[in-house]
Amino acid sequence: MLVSAPIQPEARAQADAPSAAPVRRIVLTGFMGSGKTTVGPLVAARLGWRFVDVDDVIEAAAGLRIADIFSQHGEAAFRSQEHEAIARLASGNDIVLALGGGAIETAATRSLLLNSPGTLLVHLEVTLGTTLARCGGTESTRPVLADRANLTARYERRLPLYRTAHVSIAADALSPIETAEAVLRAAGLL
Repeated sequence: MLVSAPIQPEARAQADAPSAAPVRRIVLTGFMGSGKTTVGPLVAARLGWRFVDVDDVIEAAAGLRIADIFSQHGEAAFRSQEHEAIARLASGNDIVLALGGGAIETAATRSLLLNSPGTLLVHLEVTLGTTLARCGGTESTRPVLADRANLTARYERRLPLYRTAHVSIAADALSPIETAEAVLRAAGLL
């Protein structure tokens, strides 16, 4: 169930979000172009925490780009590596993690992040139009953008999963700094 966050009108917080443990890690999720890798370092810098992009960790460990892992080993192998990396990283403190856009589709990953004391899962919500405006011209690095029907289906499939996060922040009209401040307020750290 979603309710309005008292401080930030563009944020929605789940009524059953874990509140017993103080926030020790912030995990950003959302569709491509939502600002995870832009906002994450801003949040981490404000807190003096470490920022980690999970995709970078997976690529470094595999010695391959994400697209190459998919093509050579398949999505199931990638999602397994992704879950293991997230589980390892999400056990640390004073960290801001940016997830890949599809990580939320793995039920075990969602459960881990939603039920881990001290973890705040934040969805940076943008419309598909914002994704296209922010990522336009990157079809060479994000081939999924070239197939609009597949992109739309993927967005619509993931949106309800993203919205299971502890907090959703409407980030379409916010600058990266404003979005970072909304994340910090939602975490009770501003």
